[in-house]
Amino acid sequence: MDTQETIVMSVGGSLIVPDQIDTDFLRGLKSFIDTETAAGRRFIIIAGGGKTARRYQDAAGRVSELQNDDLDWMGIHATRLNGHLLRTIFRDMAHPEMITDPSTITEVPTDVPVVVAAGYRPGASTDLRAVQIADQVGATKVINLSNIDYVYTDDPRSNPEAKRLENISWSEFRDLIPKDWDPGMSAPFDPIAAKEADEKGIEVAVINGNKTGELTNYLHGEKFVGTKIS
Repeated sequence: MDTQETIVMSVGGSLIVPDQIDTDFLRGLKSFIDTETAAGRRFIIIAGGGKTARRYQDAAGRVSELQNDDLDWMGIHATRLNGHLLRTIFRDMAHPEMITDPSTITEVPTDVPVVVAAGYRPGASTDLRAVQIADQVGATKVINLSNIDYVYTDDPRSNPEAKRLENISWSEFRDLIPKDWDPGMSAPFDPIAAKEADEKGIEVAVINGNKTGELTNYLHGEKFVGTKIS
């Protein structure tokens, strides 16, 4: 295997902070990364905001009328806090600085096994930063870890008729989600990031981050539980 194989992984905030910080998830993620880096893989991990972002956004919104930019900036800082948490967990192997501007990823030495990144500017979620970083480092795939097993045609919690999708094209996926970015939106992959991934020809695999066995299967080219968007 090419020792320079770089895996770009977006870790949803819903996994890091579903309510309280989930140390079981973090322990599983660390064990998985330890195993895969020992086998020669390199990881660039982009942290999401999770409940931390929503709590701050909700609290501020109850006191003042907020603009989308305000909401976005609180979300961005929540991703940075979660990013620092991840960087600290991987401190023995991670690049000492967290990446916020995706264009600076190429300045990080390629022999660093783990790089942690977070939100940059308003207007999109960390999904977009994952796609931009993948493009910068020449990776053709992005793993999107979330708390769902599959992408569905609709929200299965409110629509029992929603069908699970194992493979879907970018054009079909983009028809399923809203066209515009909204800081509070809950979509498997944000519309700005989906457009960029579509244009750059980047494949995204949506996998449940609590099932590291499925993550291993995907990395090794085996059948996995999850949705492949390409």
